[in-house]
Amino acid sequence: MKRTSINKFLFTAMASGLVMGLCCTSACKKSSTSPAKTLYDTLGSTTLVSDPSNPGTTIEKGRLGIRSVVDSTIFVIAADSRINGHFTVLLTEVTGGNLTGFEALSKNLTDFFCVATGAKDFTYGGLSMVAAHNPATNPRMNGKADSSDFNAFVSDLVAGAQQCGLSTPVIGRVGDIVGTLEGQVVQQ
Repeated sequence: MKRTSINKFLFTAMASGLVMGLCCTSACKKSSTSPAKTLYDTLGSTTLVSDPSNPGTTIEKGRLGIRSVVDSTIFVIAADSRINGHFTVLLTEVTGGNLTGFEALSKNLTDFFCVATGAKDFTYGGLSMVAAHNPATNPRMNGKADSSDFNAFVSDLVAGAQQCGLSTPVIGRVGDIVGTLEGQVVQQ
C-alpha cells in the first residue's frame, strides 16, 4: 500500500510538473512573440477608417475613438455647472460661433490621450498638466481646480465615455491614467 501511494504521488507530481512546464513554455512563447496590448490597441489601434469630421480623409481608429470621447466629455463639461465655470473663455467663444478654441482643446486632449494610451504615431505638444490648469500660465482657465472639481471632471469623463459606448473595463483603464494626474491638476 505504501508503495502504491508513493507511486500515485510521484505520478501526480510528475504530471503536474509536465503540465506546468507546458503552460509556462506556452506562456513564454506567447509573450515573446506578441507584445502586450495597449489601451490604444483596445480602442482601435492604427487601423485606418474614414474620418466623419473630415470627409475624404482617414484617421486611425484608436485616435477617432479617443477624439470622440474627448469631444463628448467637453460637451458634458460645458453643461456641468459644477465645473463649467473654469472654461468661461471657451464657452463664450463657442456661444459666439468661434470654434477655434474648442478645436485646439480637442486636438491637444486627443494627442495627450493617444500618447498616454500607447499610440506610437502621435506626440503631445501642449502645456504640462500643471501649467494647463494654472490660470497664471494658461489665461484660458478661470480659476484653479480643487478636489471636487477633479472628481466632477472624472464623472463627466465617464459620462462622455459611456455616450461613446466604451465598456466599463476600458473606462476603468482610462480612469487609471486620469487618476495619476490628480496631483498636477488639483492646485488648491
